[in-house]
Amino acid sequence: MVTAVGPSGAIPTLPPADAAEPARTPSRPEPEAPAPASTDRLRLSDEALKKVEELARRDREVRSHELAHLAAAGPYAQGGIKLKYTQGPDGKRYAVGGEVGIDTSPVPGDPEATLEKARAIRAAAMAPVEPSAQDRRVAVEAARLMAQAQAELARQRNGQDEDGAEPAQPSPLDAYGEEPPVPPRLDLRA
Repeated sequence: MVTAVGPSGAIPTLPPADAAEPARTPSRPEPEAPAPASTDRLRLSDEALKKVEELARRDREVRSHELAHLAAAGPYAQGGIKLKYTQGPDGKRYAVGGEVGIDTSPVPGDPEATLEKARAIRAAAMAPVEPSAQDRRVAVEAARLMAQAQAELARQRNGQDEDGAEPAQPSPLDAYGEEPPVPPRLDLRA
């Protein structure tokens, strides 16, 4: 944000809207202060104007932060951005907090897809320039999900079931189906 500062270092104040403006012929053009958004801002005290500027800055930060999450979350985002607002001294609403819901559940029966999803969740959690404590918690949860998916993939590659037990070796009798045929008995007694 750029604020025009006068030669004395003080921020110039605007004359009342109904005051006649004196004619000036400055030797060099003075930088113009940004125009107020509305005439309501002219009626606010210096303290209220400062508060409005702080709220506007926070609003931009919050929206940028949440948009970073939303963009990185892709298909795992649920419901878009939810913002929390406060009303400023100028009567306008300013975003002061927000969240983006992200589906963090594993993909049932597909550890490869779960691993890919966990990577996307972690990237979405850490996407903002300054991740919050909650963002870092979600990133840790995504790392756990990644570890679980990687362990499941390793078990599948090693031929283990979900409990980590080796699968039973096939029996030669398995080739016959459920019941092996029973050979007829011969009575060899004479």
